Amino acid sequence: MRNVNIGTLKNQLSAYLRYVKDGEEILVNERNVPVAKIVPIKPPNPDDNDFEAEAAYLVATGQMRPPLEKLDREEFWKLPRPTVSDEAVKEALDWVRGK
Repeated sequence: MRNVNIGTLKNQLSAYLRYVKDGEEILVNERNVPVAKIVPIKPPNPDDNDFEAEAAYLVATGQMRPPLEKLDREEFWKLPRPTVSDEAVKEALDWVRGK
């Protein structure tokens, strides 16, 4: 783990972010007193089935936005189901399969 004072970090941010991208942790100090830690974002292990960790990773990397409000599952299932014709489904499947 590297230690860096705020002033140095501000002046050499790109270099320290490279260290973080390479897997190192950075301890940020203010007048030699630790105030923060910069850690790399690690993709979740797909074998863990930890959906919270996966969602946090996707939000942190900008691939997903957090929800604006909590989902009411009972209200969700009360919504009407959309209707799609068999022909539209076949066209969509053909398109996905590259036909």
